[in-house]
Amino acid sequence: MTEQRSAADLVLESSAPCITVASDGSGDYTTIQEAVDAHPDHGTHGLPIRVKAGVYVEKLHMDKPGIHLIGEGAEQTIITYDDHALKRFPDGSQYHTFHSYTAFIGADDFKAEGISFVNSAGPGSEVGQALAVYVDGDRAVFRGCRFIGHQDTIFTGPLPEQPLDRSYFGGPRDGAERRKLRQYFEDCYIEGDIDFIFGSATVVFKGCEIFTKSRLTEAEVAEGQVNGWITAASTPEDVRYGYVFIECDLTSNAPPQSVYLGRPWRNHSKVCFLNCWLGAHVKQEGWHNWNKVEAETTVNYAEYKSAGPGAGRADVRVPWCNILTDEEAAEYALSLVLSGEDGWKPFI
Repeated sequence: MTEQRSAADLVLESSAPCITVASDGSGDYTTIQEAVDAHPDHGTHGLPIRVKAGVYVEKLHMDKPGIHLIGEGAEQTIITYDDHALKRFPDGSQYHTFHSYTAFIGADDFKAEGISFVNSAGPGSEVGQALAVYVDGDRAVFRGCRFIGHQDTIFTGPLPEQPLDRSYFGGPRDGAERRKLRQYFEDCYIEGDIDFIFGSATVVFKGCEIFTKSRLTEAEVAEGQVNGWITAASTPEDVRYGYVFIECDLTSNAPPQSVYLGRPWRNHSKVCFLNCWLGAHVKQEGWHNWNKVEAETTVNYAEYKSAGPGAGRADVRVPWCNILTDEEAAEYALSLVLSGEDGWKPFI
């Protein structure tokens, strides 16, 4: 990633009006949620919310359109919480995955710059799924942000039509009307181990580092155990694009040959890696069918000009994925993936 001044830098250096959050009391509010609650409910967008450096232990619920959070750098401005799927409500029922978020983003035109979103609950083997963010809005943009967790770090809504293992999903959008959502992550750092980027939205990750945490020893990998899966998309059948990774670096401290690029949470899962660098942790076969043989004929898993020790070739990847030609890769131009009928161009 090249060194350049971000939009957050420009806002902070300018005299543009904004609302300030500072945990030390030097701003307009001491918590981010207070500033969000003061944001206009509908129609007009409010002022950007500048979040000064600090650690904000908050579980954020943001369901107003046009919220714009600007941190002082992802290493300095940190939002963290520790809810998880195995936690229980007072009535004894479990949180499950979709109550576990640190930040819920439930309206359109959200932006975040220079902020870390962290779920500190711990490994999935101990606490189950634990979301850093639950993004359920259209035209959401993240620049220069960090997302830290273990299992299920980032969920990109909407929810699939039905759960696979029980009668309800739980969480803030259970039973809501499903919409076609688009999201954009640029120059971000995303960390996790199992299915840590998952969901149904059309999402572009551009210039991001995708770091898979080690959770197994080399001996356990030699025994056939899998350290992790990067993606678990649930792209609807009638949506052309799912996850598109462009010029990303896939890094890890996991053992070699221990991580899959993805597996299908739903059978029409779509994931593509274009011009990405893949570390040695990526398994030669690349993709896993999640024991759904029927999904091998319905998923769309693809790569184009991968580099690095984990890069795929047609003779080593599973036969039901695609190594794209130049012509096929051109179909993943940013404007084709994201712009839609409204001409949205967050990449300019």
